[in-house]
Amino acid sequence: MEVTGFFTAIIIGLIVGALGRLVVPGKQNIPIWLTLAIGVVAALLGTFLAAAIGVDDTPGVDWIELALQVGLAAAGVALVAGMRARR
Repeated sequence: MEVTGFFTAIIIGLIVGALGRLVVPGKQNIPIWLTLAIGVVAALLGTFLAAAIGVDDTPGVDWIELALQVGLAAAGVALVAGMRARR
């Protein structure tokens, strides 16, 4: 991954984190910076998962990869919000 790819992944991750938070129903009592950090991690994991199953390089917008990233972000937000609510 090149430097420009890394910065692009961070920007996409911030957007994916916000989308993941929107997908999860209800109120999440986690700070926005944590949501965005989850989004960056989910974007990176989603990219690696898409490469593993062979859907990372499609013509146009990679909708399957984006769906994987948003799904992972939503799962991460729900998991972290659930863990913080139990404390």
